[in-house]
Amino acid sequence: MSLLARLAPHLPYVRRYARALTGDQTTGDNYVRVALEALAAGERQLPTEMTPRVALYHVFHAIWSSTGAQLEDGSGLEAGDDASRRLMRIAPRSRQAFLLTALEGFTPSEAAQILGVDPRTVERLIAEAQTDIDAELATDVLIIEDEAIISADIESLVRELGHNVTGTATTHDEAVDAVSRHRPGLVLADIQLADGSSGIDAVKDILKRFDVPVIFITAFPERLLTGERPEPTFLITKPFQPETVKAAISQALFFHPSRQKQAA
Repeated sequence: MSLLARLAPHLPYVRRYARALTGDQTTGDNYVRVALEALAAGERQLPTEMTPRVALYHVFHAIWSSTGAQLEDGSGLEAGDDASRRLMRIAPRSRQAFLLTALEGFTPSEAAQILGVDPRTVERLIAEAQTDIDAELATDVLIIEDEAIISADIESLVRELGHNVTGTATTHDEAVDAVSRHRPGLVLADIQLADGSSGIDAVKDILKRFDVPVIFITAFPERLLTGERPEPTFLITKPFQPETVKAAISQALFFHPSRQKQAA
């Protein structure tokens, strides 16, 4: 099988990665082209101990590193691409590990092969990137939850991530009143509230007023997984693990297109 035939299924994805890494389509595609030309000319070889996809990314990184390509200012980014701009502010090595695992779906072991480091280093780099992301995304949070212990646990997790809890609500009316007094940057909401009202209805009323990322934390996930529209992107099932809540918060904030930081 020819080199191109072996690599063809993976080319769209390494381009996606290169564009995310550089923040610019043209720049990213150029680095992929240079890597392919180096392979075609015999200047670089696909490591035989790696799968073709891992090997291709490894060669791309060899080209990237040899040219000193560390695009830091995000100058090639589209103005409205806030998520990409935030990515560009993460340290280069951490950004690479984060994108390889979060965007491209590589395991830490595969990412380690690509980057030429050990898996523990990759895990440390991912943790560093996540810390940087959390710092970039600090916001005001409204918690809609009628169980006091659970509400306190969520509030503790939210504050641990560096966010500011500006309100807690146990009913639909309390939630709507809370956002009228202070607009949150994130809403975490239970489905069934204290007075029999619905957290879903409360969120719908909030979203009528402004766009804000929402995470539902519920013991009844089937109510929000019917396949009908609209349904939430982020859903956590009770009982939950703290790490699950933390991951959902960072991802909901990171990728929400209209998110704006709120003043404390």
